[in-house]
Amino acid sequence: MDMPAALEGLKRVSARIGQNLHLVQGAGGNTSIKIDDALWVKASGLWLADAAREQIFVPVDLEGARQALANHNATMPVLKRFGDMKLRPSIETSLHALMRHAVVLHVHAINSIVWAIRTDGDDALRDRLAGLTWAKLPYYRPGLPLSQAISALTAREQPDVLILGNHGLLVGGPDVETAEALMTEVERRLRLDPNRAMASDQTWLRALCAGTHYRPAASEDSHVLATSERNLKLATDGSLYPDHVVFLGPALPSLPVDMMSVAAFLATFNDRPPPVAFLVPGAGALVRRDIQPAAEAMLECLGLVINRVPASAPIRYLPRDEEIALLSWDAERYRKQLMEERAK
Repeated sequence: MDMPAALEGLKRVSARIGQNLHLVQGAGGNTSIKIDDALWVKASGLWLADAAREQIFVPVDLEGARQALANHNATMPVLKRFGDMKLRPSIETSLHALMRHAVVLHVHAINSIVWAIRTDGDDALRDRLAGLTWAKLPYYRPGLPLSQAISALTAREQPDVLILGNHGLLVGGPDVETAEALMTEVERRLRLDPNRAMASDQTWLRALCAGTHYRPAASEDSHVLATSERNLKLATDGSLYPDHVVFLGPALPSLPVDMMSVAAFLATFNDRPPPVAFLVPGAGALVRRDIQPAAEAMLECLGLVINRVPASAPIRYLPRDEEIALLSWDAERYRKQLMEERAK
């Protein structure tokens, strides 16, 4: 397959973004470049971090994609002249097709997510993003619902920066350097310092999970979800963004304060699958020993996000019907399957 030379710059930027947990986690996020009639976009389930050493981009028929979206069809047509590619375009390819910029970067950046889950942040965003061409959308489910919202928006205006409610950040530019610089500038302007939280109690965590299929989470940034009372409440009250639901399940369960046995806690799940991760109030987070790297990265991301939410900030959680829709979505099941295969 003859790859366009212009794709090399996107590969380098994508790999750099993918290696920064504060920008993307696991297979989250996606990037694209428009070259002639092709939209080269990251394939579903693959990692931006692998962009420099693996073929992770799929060529989509740009006008065909836009026509499909105009007909309320979220299936993105792949260009066959570059070979019979087995990969699927990212489930968020439509976002890239609708943005008119040559290069589009979609990241689940920590600071942007903190602002995207707040219901009180619009005035502060106007101040922080002054001078930039930007817009904000409320939450829409990834796929056709979000595509339709962005289509309506881009029919009226063409923002270079788009904050997606309960989701992340989308930026566009004429080239990869400009787009990356804009993404970096937005995150700089939206930066929030982490709140103070106690260190995890590793001794207690190891004692609790002895003889079980659980272990303490690898990162201290995951443990802050349980070592701060407010963080614990935010993490267990609901789900904040799509990847939270897909990889960790709706909300995070916590060990009841009057229950000193992990085995007894797991027994309460009856015929439900045991949780990927759960919190021990005041001590930290426990994860299943078979947890996928992508899921543990999502847990760390959740800690980084929640520990930056200001004390007085009101939060919007995903509605229950949206959680159910995400968990039953075929595109997300496909992405999770690729994650499991990659971890083998």
